[in-house]
Amino acid sequence: MSPRRKFRPGEQTLLAALGSLPRRSWRLLVIGVVTGIVMATAMTLSSLLFASQESHDRAVRKEHEVVDFVKLFMEQFTSVDPYHANEYVERVLSHATGDFAKEYHDKANQILLQVAQAEPATGTVTEVGVERWNDDGSVNILVVTEFTSKSPDGKQVYKNTNRWATTAKQEGNQWKISKLDQVV
Repeated sequence: MSPRRKFRPGEQTLLAALGSLPRRSWRLLVIGVVTGIVMATAMTLSSLLFASQESHDRAVRKEHEVVDFVKLFMEQFTSVDPYHANEYVERVLSHATGDFAKEYHDKANQILLQVAQAEPATGTVTEVGVERWNDDGSVNILVVTEFTSKSPDGKQVYKNTNRWATTAKQEGNQWKISKLDQVV
């Protein structure tokens, strides 16, 4: 509790009447409003730039992912090992979908015979690039492969360069080939 104090006659009170408050300058108010607007604009622009950058980064990662998949698939597709023909056909079918899977499945026995009778060959991808993204989420990719094989006696080396137009489609978390055409 606070101590009590008695006032004597003629003594002034401790409480003073407040006079009018000093007027704030209108310039200070304008500076505060302008500063607030500038800060809000800067935060909005920063958020928009961040969202744009994230969207671009996601698109680049997705494109890189599909290009890597197609490159690996085409290297496996053009590398033929007659001693493992069944595994070759199964591996291609496991990465196929849509029309390509149906067509490849229908011709699996013919392909198996061709692979079993072929000479071992190695395929490499020399160039790969995205042609365009389709509205259904699939992507058209152009691929250039080099096919290297040896003659049955092993003395001659054959090299052949081919161009391919592929369409890759994502099913779940995995990319698959839905169309594969050799470009002449």
